Amino acid sequence: EVQLAESGGGLVQAGGSLRLSCVVSGFTFAGYNIGWFRQAPGKEREGVSCISGNTGVSDYADSVKGRFTISIDNAKNTVYLQMNSLKPEDSAVYYCAAYRRYSRFLYCTAHTYDYWGQGTQVTVSS
Repeated sequence: EVQLAESGGGLVQAGGSLRLSCVVSGFTFAGYNIGWFRQAPGKEREGVSCISGNTGVSDYADSVKGRFTISIDNAKNTVYLQMNSLKPEDSAVYYCAAYRRYSRFLYCTAHTYDYWGQGTQVTVSS
């Protein structure tokens, strides 16, 4: 059974940092792509970053480029999202998600992902 569990959210001041973790089970990274998404109240879920579990190729939303970094630790079955220079507009529930890789392309759109964690709240105060 594929499972994903996020942790690491919290309250931080603007300009601060947080590192989110997503522990996965039930699959190996080589066959899946992993993404981080976020959803703020009244807004649609948006892709933040995604990574190929096979190649390590990653992609980022324009709003977080240069501030966020996605990475995989195979030994710990964990995907991280390092978030620096946080802004109040980064406040949201953050989800990690996965889909079984079926092509060489990396997709960062929510409808592509089949498996989701429960989410972790990130709040950035101004």
